[in-house]
Amino acid sequence: MGIYREDFSAKSFNRPEWKKLIAAIKGNKGKKPENILFVKWDRFSRNIEYAYEMIGILRNLNTQAVAIDQPIDFDIPESSVMLAVYLSIPEAENNRRALNTSNGMRRARQAGRYPGKAPLGYINQISPDGKKFIAPKHPEADLIIWSFQQLAKRSFTIEEVRRMACTKGLKCGKSNFWKLIRNPAYCGIVTVPPRGSEEMEFVKALHKPLISEELFNEVQASIKRKTRPKGKTNELKKIFPLRGYLTCPLCGRKLTGSVSKGSSNSYPYYHCLGGKCKARFNADRVNSLYNEKLEKLVLKQGAMELLKLILKDVNVSEQQSEYLRERRLLLDKIDEQEILMTKARKLYINDKIEFEDFSELKKEYNLASKGLKEDLDRINVRLHLYDKYSYMEDESYLNIFSRYRDFDIGDQRKIINLIMPGNINTKTRDLDSLVLNNILSKILTIENNQFAALSAQP
Repeated sequence: MGIYREDFSAKSFNRPEWKKLIAAIKGNKGKKPENILFVKWDRFSRNIEYAYEMIGILRNLNTQAVAIDQPIDFDIPESSVMLAVYLSIPEAENNRRALNTSNGMRRARQAGRYPGKAPLGYINQISPDGKKFIAPKHPEADLIIWSFQQLAKRSFTIEEVRRMACTKGLKCGKSNFWKLIRNPAYCGIVTVPPRGSEEMEFVKALHKPLISEELFNEVQASIKRKTRPKGKTNELKKIFPLRGYLTCPLCGRKLTGSVSKGSSNSYPYYHCLGGKCKARFNADRVNSLYNEKLEKLVLKQGAMELLKLILKDVNVSEQQSEYLRERRLLLDKIDEQEILMTKARKLYINDKIEFEDFSELKKEYNLASKGLKEDLDRINVRLHLYDKYSYMEDESYLNIFSRYRDFDIGDQRKIINLIMPGNINTKTRDLDSLVLNNILSKILTIENNQFAALSAQP
């Protein structure tokens, strides 16, 4: 019949060499009886149920299993007792080994360690004293932090956040991403699975958390809500700011945009949805070409003096002072919220208030704090732009679009609406020109008077 060697576990008969052996036996069916020789019964099977089933299958194939070191005479009825002993001992050993492993992992979790393979964003390491632990792995850890922050804003769907993260370099499929955002290990909590009538335990982890518990809980609450964020978000619009303004050079329809997944990365493209037209253009390249052409636009000398008068009339310094005052008020309100939450925690710890009351206070704090921080971020962005423009010299007044890349997507779209991209050249795949209306064409020009890069629009 032959010699078969394998190093697969004997917990089941789903083993490559065993399948070959059974196929050979079936090919010999109807011929003289055969024996399968092996050293011990634990090499045959380590599962008593599967072992008896396989012995019956072999008997139907006119074949008998024979252990060299543990022989069994199947003609003697009492031998079935010894067979049961030989088969049950390996299964008991397996169960004991599995239980010891399970208990060891459970003790590790109860001690705050994360056993097994590190989750995405972490890496398995060994300390000098020989203990295993997990540590943040960059840049994956940064992208996971960013993903949780975006989900907490409730401006995007889970799939949109995953796609954006993949565009930034995260390698994670749909199902794994759903598991990732529900894993409390990222906020420094290790779960201990329930056993018997026990409940699941939550233990403070020894590893460094990537996010706070508040942020993790906020994301979980966001996931459980029935209403989901809809549509294309501002973050996706940042990838395709020219969508709706570009025209397909082949069929004349408007170009849309989407992210195409390659073998190792994701790539954004502007493409046509019209019929048989398969035109598509690299979004990063087209965006860059538009930015370069826009930043070459300068004010004509007479228009620069007019701009100075307009800025003086708006009284930029007073507006900046107003933003500074508003920022101080926001910082004071944020501090007040922190103090209130600290007092609430102390009251809860000292059993002065019930858990339900504390939970309601925490929800109110999270909502108020989120709104205040969003307002603060908005003010900081505007103050940052004021700081840049406060040092503008005459040369900077001329290059008014030099900081276009610093604008948020809303302001960028307003500029694109005024100065639209021209046609895309099908051969060079470049933007031929920028399209200005009659008014803008009177106050704007290209550096070195290269008028060929502009086209007027009535």
